[in-house]
Amino acid sequence: MMRRFYTMILAMLATVPAAFAQTIDGVVVENYTMERSGNYIIVDMDLDVSGVDVRNSEVVVLTPHIVRDTLSKDLRSIGIYGRNRHFYYERNEDLAPTSGDDLRFRSNKTPDKVQYHAVVSFEEWMDGCQLVFEREDCGCAGAVVGQSTSMLIDRFPMEPYRPQLIYVRPEAVAEKVYAISGSAFVDFPVSNMDINPEYRNNSSELAKITGTIDSVRGDKDVTIQSIFIKGYASPESPYANNERLAKGRTAALKEYVENLYHFDEGLITTDYEPEDWAGLERYVAASNLKHKEEILATIHSEREPDNKEWWIHYNWTDDYNFLLKNCYPALRHSDYTIEYTIRHYTSPREIEEIMNTAPQKLSLDEFYLLAQTYDEGSEELDELFEIAVRMYPNDEVANLNAANSAMSKGDYERALRYLERAGDGAEVQYARGALEVLREDYQAAMPYLEEAKRMGIAEAETTINAIQDYWKVSKR
Repeated sequence: MMRRFYTMILAMLATVPAAFAQTIDGVVVENYTMERSGNYIIVDMDLDVSGVDVRNSEVVVLTPHIVRDTLSKDLRSIGIYGRNRHFYYERNEDLAPTSGDDLRFRSNKTPDKVQYHAVVSFEEWMDGCQLVFEREDCGCAGAVVGQSTSMLIDRFPMEPYRPQLIYVRPEAVAEKVYAISGSAFVDFPVSNMDINPEYRNNSSELAKITGTIDSVRGDKDVTIQSIFIKGYASPESPYANNERLAKGRTAALKEYVENLYHFDEGLITTDYEPEDWAGLERYVAASNLKHKEEILATIHSEREPDNKEWWIHYNWTDDYNFLLKNCYPALRHSDYTIEYTIRHYTSPREIEEIMNTAPQKLSLDEFYLLAQTYDEGSEELDELFEIAVRMYPNDEVANLNAANSAMSKGDYERALRYLERAGDGAEVQYARGALEVLREDYQAAMPYLEEAKRMGIAEAETTINAIQDYWKVSKR
């Protein structure tokens, strides 16, 4: 079961008003939205103008403006005309402070609430603009006798949403069990079962086993739990004789190791296989032998082992002689597995030292104990996740966390490679959606986020709402 380790918040720079409504010199601005749709910007808001007092000789003009630096775009205005100004501008339309598409009301016939809607063409300079609301009070001859402004939206469009990344802490293991395996090709004189370290290449082959044992035995943090040896013989000669040789030579190798190390009784266990037909099959399948298919069919047949070997020898002599020389020696081998445990580390300082010198000794949980001491987004944390996934390349949690770390650094291709090995859990579905959000491919992100939401990831709904509002700033 996955458990969340911590959540790193990359950024959320959606700059929207802090209040649900703003009052600007008697005008209450509510439910204001600013949205980009294709090549247009759409602005909507509800204006409560019931508190606006307009004298007979004045006009109150309410105008939203799109502003960035020294550039400005006026949106349609709302004019509320006092009685005298109303009649005056009816006779002098070209002098009125509002015209064309603007909204115009006579003060005593103005509704308490006005639904405002404006559409303007988007221009490149508007990227990062502000939405400002202005009230102007105009007297005789259009002179401005009062003015007030307020910021409704201080950045449009919002900065691209940066989703939260969910790191997962792996389950702690009760015991850190590891294993090292290998094969040694110890040679014996014909029909002999005694080990002679000086015979042929035995010195280096025996050193494979003893070197592996020494590599873990000399570590104070390591305890060897078991050593398993399995001996194999090749198919030539009668099966009964091969069984005797495989069994006897495996016992001899066990005795050789026991005499060197004096392990506790029972620590070394053995098994044997009289003839390594599986190894022969692998060799033939990968070969270019003339009668490859026929030999494979014989290997797969229900014939007795001695009859199989005879049939191959009798029918395809050239191929058999080739196998006898080039394949059979490798079928006479001893496979070994050394299982050992490593003690647990609990001190972050000790874990860091081990990570820098022998990271293979750490469990994933120990990596994350250390991760808690690093700053979010730091190079140290990113390197830790990279080391962890190198030590556990097939672990889904390690790959998920490495993907999140790569995303936090903007390395989306690396993140994608890790996510391919992270499985299909809820946090992984969310991470795939988050990756597409960071790449600003919102259409690709939605199926992953919807699935993560269905699977119980609360952050998925937050992200869905955020990317739907990316080109929209609203406060209701």
